[in-house]
Amino acid sequence: MGDGKGRYRGTDSRLAGWLRRRPRRTPADDGNDREKLLLAVAAAGMPLAPAAYPVGYRCSCERMGCPTPARHPVSFAWQTQSTTDRAQIERWARAEPAANFVTATGMVHDVLDVPLEAGRGALARLLDQGIDVGPVAESAPTAGDGARMLFFTATRGTPEDEDEWWPCELDCHPETMDEHPGLRWHCRGSYVLLPPSRLIGDEEEHPGVSWARGPEHPLPDPLNLLETLTDACARHLAEQEEQQSGHEVAWPLSR
Repeated sequence: MGDGKGRYRGTDSRLAGWLRRRPRRTPADDGNDREKLLLAVAAAGMPLAPAAYPVGYRCSCERMGCPTPARHPVSFAWQTQSTTDRAQIERWARAEPAANFVTATGMVHDVLDVPLEAGRGALARLLDQGIDVGPVAESAPTAGDGARMLFFTATRGTPEDEDEWWPCELDCHPETMDEHPGLRWHCRGSYVLLPPSRLIGDEEEHPGVSWARGPEHPLPDPLNLLETLTDACARHLAEQEEQQSGHEVAWPLSR
């Protein structure tokens, strides 16, 4: 009987040959993937607009001391410029292949924005409870902020009680932060970066903003997620305070 080496050697040779013949990814492939991701967002009804992007370790806007490098819209008219028009998005994406994109909130959708660790715990609980969760994105840490998780929801429109709602830029916090620790509600007048956006210091193959659940998922009512997200944020804050103080923090927190 043979020792079988020839058989395995032949298999290895064929496998190596197949791997050598596999087409390698090109910048065009990456560009097509990027367009597909952006167009999927538009197909879900969420409007897009071009945003700044990293150029080395600076922002493409070239503004000295840019407060949100590679994380802001290009145009001051981004709210009226935002669109779901396929042809316009393709023109933008092909004219500036490195550009990030934002989506304007408060028109079709809102975004509940929480610390990444809190968000991952909340996402697991929501799915375990059978609650409908829409698109979810993860954002890497930036110079002025930690990693975040973004829950895309249907918009609540213009409520009667304006005190319960706030416009919230990426680098701002709502005045009611003590009631919703760590939670930011992006609604009218706000925006968030869309996958596959890159942040300062990111490698191209590892975008700073990426999908955990894609835009094909229907947008849920934000109130269905709010209690779980708020609870997760409060627990996350308590754990951080405990670590910083070295003392156990009682739970549940009371006001």
